[in-house]
Amino acid sequence: MVVSPVRRCSRTACGRPAVATLTYVYADSTAVLGPLATYAEPHCYDLCAEHSERLTAPRGWEVVRLLDGSAPARPSGDDLEALANAVREAARPPERAAEGGGSAGRSGDPLEGPRRGHLRVLRSPDN
Repeated sequence: MVVSPVRRCSRTACGRPAVATLTYVYADSTAVLGPLATYAEPHCYDLCAEHSERLTAPRGWEVVRLLDGSAPARPSGDDLEALANAVREAARPPERAAEGGGSAGRSGDPLEGPRRGHLRVLRSPDN
């Protein structure tokens, strides 16, 4: 009998490679899903990507999903909104400089230097 070095999903009839480990904390009514454990433990369940994403817990239980530090974080709604706002800000037409504005920035702040597109140079307060 040949044993595969790849751990497989613990779900019945699923032979996909495991990517996450599920453990239960019965005292707290909590299911904890985290990155694949280093070693297969007898009271833990290894799950493939599909089964780990679809995991639900019994009524009254909480599912805690621990993020894998090596995996890239998924963008949240706040991240996408901030990105959209930054693009809108960059696309706005530049304001007309006040007459005789000199080297000060458009905001009138003496620490703000010249603008280049949507970027601006800030001068050191020491200069």
